[in-house]
Amino acid sequence: MDRIVFDNVLPNVFKGQHLDSEIWKSQTTFEKGKLSLVLADSGKGKSTFCSYVLGYRSDYEGKISFDSEDVKGYSIDKWCSLRRTSISHLFQELRLFPELTAMENVLIKNSLSGHKTEAEILDWFKRLGIEDKVDAKVEHMSFGQQQRVAMMRALVQPFDFLIVDEPISHLDDTNSAIMAEIMMTEAKKQGAGVIVTSIGKHMDLEYDKIYRL
Repeated sequence: MDRIVFDNVLPNVFKGQHLDSEIWKSQTTFEKGKLSLVLADSGKGKSTFCSYVLGYRSDYEGKISFDSEDVKGYSIDKWCSLRRTSISHLFQELRLFPELTAMENVLIKNSLSGHKTEAEILDWFKRLGIEDKVDAKVEHMSFGQQQRVAMMRALVQPFDFLIVDEPISHLDDTNSAIMAEIMMTEAKKQGAGVIVTSIGKHMDLEYDKIYRL
């Protein structure tokens, strides 16, 4: 997949409202290999935007296309396949399994494709400063530590596009920079596009395009 196109898309909840947006009711293309930042105030549809790209919701008018295909025609099986091979997502709320260890949370995703070796994953734990949390249950970790685990989980699969929603909201500048470096290194290896969303603090990167939602 090379392009994600939003063509005059408007969430049903925003119908009748005046919107000053570069994505809603606009023509917007996200390209493979490009780095984009989507900035939004609270309540402007950031989580909705992510849900549309991942196929979790379709309550909108307009058209969203992957390359030239309208995604509203996709079956559940098609979406599941895309989430395994073409689109990865770091959720704002993380959605980790609290009863599993940090490593188990990463490996459960990696088992679907065998994309990374355990040695590579352990190296990420070390670089992110949480190598002592490999065998710790997620429920006993801070939110910032969990964010790093969730990022690793998002990276252990093949993808054409990586969507990261508020990835560093609970991280200091040092850990934010390390996580950004790991993310971009992996994205460049795959030639992938990256879409970062934020309502405030965001990764300090050289974005190809910044959109106001």
